[in-house]
Amino acid sequence: MKKTTQLRQLLHSQQLEFLLEAHNGISAKIVEEAQFSGIWASGLGISAQLGVRDNNEASWTQVLEVVEFMSDATSIPILLDGDTGYGNFNNLRRLVKKLEQREIAGVCIEDKLFPKTNSFINGTTQPLADIAEFCGKIKAAKDAQSDDDFVVIARIEALIAGWGLTEALKRATAYTEAGADGILIHSALSVADEILAFKREWGDRTPVIIVPTKYYSTPTSIFQDYNFSIVIWANHLLRAAVTTMQTVAKTIHQEANLLSIEDTIVPVSEVFRLQDSAELLQAEQRYLPHSQRSVKTILLAASRGIEFGQLTETKPKCMLTLQGQPLLAQVVASYHKVGIKNITVVRGYQKQAVNLPNLDYVDNDRYDSTGELVSLATALETNSRTDSDLIIGYGDVLLKQYILQLLLENTSELAIVVDANWRNRSPRVRPDYVNCSLVNSTKAFYTQVFLREIGSNLSETEICGLWTGLLKVSGQIKQIFPEIVTKLLQQPLMESQGRIPDLINELVSQKCQIEVIYITGHWLDVDEIEDILKVGKFS
Repeated sequence: MKKTTQLRQLLHSQQLEFLLEAHNGISAKIVEEAQFSGIWASGLGISAQLGVRDNNEASWTQVLEVVEFMSDATSIPILLDGDTGYGNFNNLRRLVKKLEQREIAGVCIEDKLFPKTNSFINGTTQPLADIAEFCGKIKAAKDAQSDDDFVVIARIEALIAGWGLTEALKRATAYTEAGADGILIHSALSVADEILAFKREWGDRTPVIIVPTKYYSTPTSIFQDYNFSIVIWANHLLRAAVTTMQTVAKTIHQEANLLSIEDTIVPVSEVFRLQDSAELLQAEQRYLPHSQRSVKTILLAASRGIEFGQLTETKPKCMLTLQGQPLLAQVVASYHKVGIKNITVVRGYQKQAVNLPNLDYVDNDRYDSTGELVSLATALETNSRTDSDLIIGYGDVLLKQYILQLLLENTSELAIVVDANWRNRSPRVRPDYVNCSLVNSTKAFYTQVFLREIGSNLSETEICGLWTGLLKVSGQIKQIFPEIVTKLLQQPLMESQGRIPDLINELVSQKCQIEVIYITGHWLDVDEIEDILKVGKFS
């Protein structure tokens, strides 16, 4: 249903309806999620969030830009507080056309002079518009609309200005005859007496809207009994936001930390939810080339590196300085060069020493009694909730940039990088050899190659290459990844000794196809002191 139709139905509803104020996109979304049927785009709220006074200091085009964001963020109708129409009849005609283009359901204009002043600031001294001139505005607005359901509400300020009930009724009659779809009758009294008096005299000739900001103690049941059409709660989200922001700002300034604040405000994830960040991730999967999609990386770096002896007494091997930079910094730089910025590092041994900037960290505090799978499970707790692809690697494996680019461009649900030049590499205590559906060859260049098995005990005739420590998981598979890891950890010795190759073999056993990307060298697993000597040549 069109938003204009929704608002018109609210206006003529057989029950009392309610609009709540919003002043930007996120507050509008909050109003809709609170299950209000419509939104009051408050002139006070919009001007305040722009940091200016409610005196038409914000231009009508600036207001229009704000309500466009509000409309885009919601599916319920918006009634704009259009002040005096931002000028004469001609300005109002253009405003109506622009509001319709942005799916704003209606506009409320008040019978004061431009530039307006807020009704609660010396209201009795404010002059009112000439009745004939204001009726001309209403006619112009109705003539300008192309959607028959677009609503024009005439707001009467006679009671605010102290002109009395007779004048208010006179104006209501003229505005209705000019074509207004409804009347908003306003009052600055703390009781609803003059509002109720107006409704008794006016009856049900047209829908009547009220704004009980001042007479808020009046029971809502009275408004229902008097058959008002709509109640507008006009500025309360703005005021609530100001209260909270003042309190939080003062507390942070006084305490110079966030300890007493963090648990009292929404997490950043709630802001992301209101912004509908999940939809963008889904759209990226559908529309972006694979290499441009959102990619997260988990780097395992919890171990000490006992082979390095005294060098790793106070810091893990991933923080050893090679050519003036920590090893981990060089690893991270490779990922950054291919556009991967979202990187989580799993720390363990001497975790306080792993402190590079612009990285996310999770800690495996049982690093000395658990294996890689526990570190991975720890990281997956914070990295499995989106549809982004995931690369799993190590904080001590240096790679040429093109290797990561090959992995990014691969479109398979699971992929690993394998060094086909395995015979020329120094033997390891536990090398991760792989057996594949096809050895590296010209044929393999034109054919998809899949993993059969990974392990250190393969015979020479079975070995097709050496795993480089890189595993890529698509966003779709990533959703079930934590469950697979959890089940695997329940097997004997997996918690204490389980490694990523064990996970890879488990995936193969579950009939998952893992595509193999062959390379020949250009990577370095820094496992021993001799490897440090190779870094200069590698660089």
